[in-house]
Amino acid sequence: MSRFSNLEFDGEEEGWFEESKPLVKNDVHYANEARAAFENGEFESALRLYSKVLEFNPSTVAAWTGQVRALIELNEFREARLWADKALERSPHEPELLAAKAVALGRSGDLQGAIVFSDASIEERGDTPYVWLARGDVLLAREEARADYCFEKAVMLAPGDWVVLWLSARIRHYYDQFVLALKLLQQAVELNATHFLLWLELGRCQQELGLLGPAQVSFTQARQLNPKCAALARVSEGGFGSRIKGWWRRLKF
Repeated sequence: MSRFSNLEFDGEEEGWFEESKPLVKNDVHYANEARAAFENGEFESALRLYSKVLEFNPSTVAAWTGQVRALIELNEFREARLWADKALERSPHEPELLAAKAVALGRSGDLQGAIVFSDASIEERGDTPYVWLARGDVLLAREEARADYCFEKAVMLAPGDWVVLWLSARIRHYYDQFVLALKLLQQAVELNATHFLLWLELGRCQQELGLLGPAQVSFTQARQLNPKCAALARVSEGGFGSRIKGWWRRLKF
């Protein structure tokens, strides 16, 4: 007789092993998946997942905002403006929606419209990190020195949050401010050294500055954390010093 046949578990012989319940895929599930995709640089996946959230609950402002922000990261500024307009028809006073539209306008060249929507986002008591990141984005588009304060404000509102530092770095990099982007990414890595994307973007920034040795170290760290990353594969295939067209703004994994 097996030695396990007579084991007792607190008097219960049956039902000890229960079948796991199927995962409930509702709006909360897809919202979490969308956020994870966004924070992994998978902006196209995030876009699709936010759409799933809206299928369940069309009034979810965070999902509308997430879609607009994902489109901005994909350089789809016209689409971002259209989605922002649709969302603002439902929620005309949402600060982060107003801020996201401001960014889309600013990066499209409508600098006056951008500052109007950015002002509106702050007037609607928009005191969130993203509202201030968006404000900084708009001011950089307008080449105004006040942008620095906005990034500092965003970081101050979310102390210890690597995501805010990462997003700040992406904005700085978009406007070719590589040294400032590098500094922000170094701070983000200190907070979350196990995230491959931070090392990947740190390496890219170092590469832009001609710091090829440190960049190679960063790419190696990223590859160890995520060996299947397609962007890193392209670095290897194209040679270490090669540029990856559209790499920073349209990451694909």
